[in-house]
Amino acid sequence: MEPEELLNENNQGKKDSPLASLEVDLKLFNESIREVAVEIMVEGLSSYPIFIAHQHELALGEIILDRHDLNSEWTIHASTLEEFMERGVIKKELEQRFIDTYKNPKTHMCVFVIVPEGANFVFFPYAKD
Repeated sequence: MEPEELLNENNQGKKDSPLASLEVDLKLFNESIREVAVEIMVEGLSSYPIFIAHQHELALGEIILDRHDLNSEWTIHASTLEEFMERGVIKKELEQRFIDTYKNPKTHMCVFVIVPEGANFVFFPYAKD
């Protein structure tokens, strides 16, 4: 899924998606998120870092950016494919499909977006250096 699909950018006549604020936050915290992704990979924790964006309480991953502390719209947690599988968010039989879909972590952040209507993965490009 591309960010535009999640953000409903091509739907004329519809209200702006509340997820538009997520794009703002992801751009704002781009470097911090990239640093955490690199750290996860360099430390050998996972080759598949996953960031979780939400606006409620969540017991998955570790908080890296708290919306209350940063006066932003979204809280971001850092996690990994391994934790998602351990917790049953990604089933074992879907592991390879996830890996095949996963974009280069040097160019895109993998974000699991949780909204009241549900949750989905989106690959959001890092800003160019």
